[in-house]
Amino acid sequence: MSSSEQAPSGATYAGVGVDIDAGDRAVELMKSWVADARRPEVVGGLGGFAGLFDASALKSYRRPLLATSTDGVGTKVAVAQRMGVHDTIGFDLVGMVVDDIVVCGAEPLFMTDYIACGRVVPERSASIVKGIAQACVTAGCALSGGETAEHPGLLGPDEYDVAGAVTGVVEADAVLGPERVRAGDVVVAMASSGLHSNGYSLVRHVFFETAGWDVEREVPEFGRTLGAELLEPTRVYAQDCLALARGVDVHAMSHVTGGGLAANLERVLPDGLSARLDRSTWTPSPVFELTGRLGGIDRTELERTLNMGVGMVAVVASDEADRALEVLADRGVNAWVVGDVVDGDGIARLHGRYAG
Repeated sequence: MSSSEQAPSGATYAGVGVDIDAGDRAVELMKSWVADARRPEVVGGLGGFAGLFDASALKSYRRPLLATSTDGVGTKVAVAQRMGVHDTIGFDLVGMVVDDIVVCGAEPLFMTDYIACGRVVPERSASIVKGIAQACVTAGCALSGGETAEHPGLLGPDEYDVAGAVTGVVEADAVLGPERVRAGDVVVAMASSGLHSNGYSLVRHVFFETAGWDVEREVPEFGRTLGAELLEPTRVYAQDCLALARGVDVHAMSHVTGGGLAANLERVLPDGLSARLDRSTWTPSPVFELTGRLGGIDRTELERTLNMGVGMVAVVASDEADRALEVLADRGVNAWVVGDVVDGDGIARLHGRYAG
């Protein structure tokens, strides 16, 4: 064997924990899922250095505004890793980024994702991307590209984190927001599917550390295991919100994420107006009450950390409230009038007691 043919005796990339071949296998496994999450404007396929999107359709807009958002899913990934279930976390990722741009009236066009892991397990990576792609189909946007990075020494072999970014478009004179909100408007709440993707540092502390429960514990209040409840995917409201904006006089929308219902609604209230929100109009699902009881958490702290059963709200003209509820009901979204907008100091206030 010549010197040029001898096996390397020094350090190698694979030797320090980065397996390029495993990354290539992961890409092959995820290709079919990514292919499902396409729009006609996507140019090329998976494997290029950049995702390409044909923007010529924007010529039909009078003044197109691009909207963009980026986010992750926080420590909910720790629950997925604990359970060994990786094909739902993508709905949390897509929901967190896509529904942040939909609230201004923007149609999501394309998304990219980023997965960082301690060790590439092709089947696990493909499972994560499967969920992301399926959620993109639900949201009506393309998954135009992504990256999987192996970080041995920084993350444990079975640890990973996910992040993503989305780009959308809205006509300038159709942007929703505080400028449209008026006294007398009605606030329509849309039910969450559960905890969604916020507050998991607190929730995990309560159930795993304070209560000492395991993900396999059957919880009568949930009608399923603790793990199944905690891993319930975030509802993706994108197409529901766009349908609502097309069919109803919507003035603003707010995605209820970190900070809770009141704080997020305040982001779309103009100076001089407030919102009154009535707790008696809905019953939060058991996971919220149980988190508070087991953790000894007062209601104020719960409401500023968790969504309490409301994942999205729309501020609509008062005479459009019934129509808004009809549109959402037709799309299978549980919705109700939760309050109204009044003259005030820009604060959203909850009053009354939760129903049930």
